[in-house]
Amino acid sequence: QVQLVESGGGGLVQPGGSLRVDCAASGAFFSIMGWYRQAPGKQRELVADITREGSAHYADFVKGRFTIFRDVAKNTVALQMNSLKPDDTAVYYCNARAWGNGVDYWGKGTLVTVSS
Repeated sequence: QVQLVESGGGGLVQPGGSLRVDCAASGAFFSIMGWYRQAPGKQRELVADITREGSAHYADFVKGRFTIFRDVAKNTVALQMNSLKPDDTAVYYCNARAWGNGVDYWGKGTLVTVSS
């Protein structure tokens, strides 16, 4: 059974602050892992993803502010978020794509709120 468990969100961060969210995956061999977010009233969007080889891709709106990390051996992926803005407020979802069949798996999401 595939499980993705997020941690590190759920709190209030001031604009300009930093926060790290982590995700631990189990139950499959994953090709790409990443983070998506969904703000109220908006569609879910890609924030960043990373391959097993460490090749990372970022959405334009987080370039230079967010960094994605992956530990292939531990099946974990983390997102370090710096210089946070109120527009970064959203539920952040961990995503992992299974090797072979390409099935996408999702965590339950963790809320990140950026506000003064």
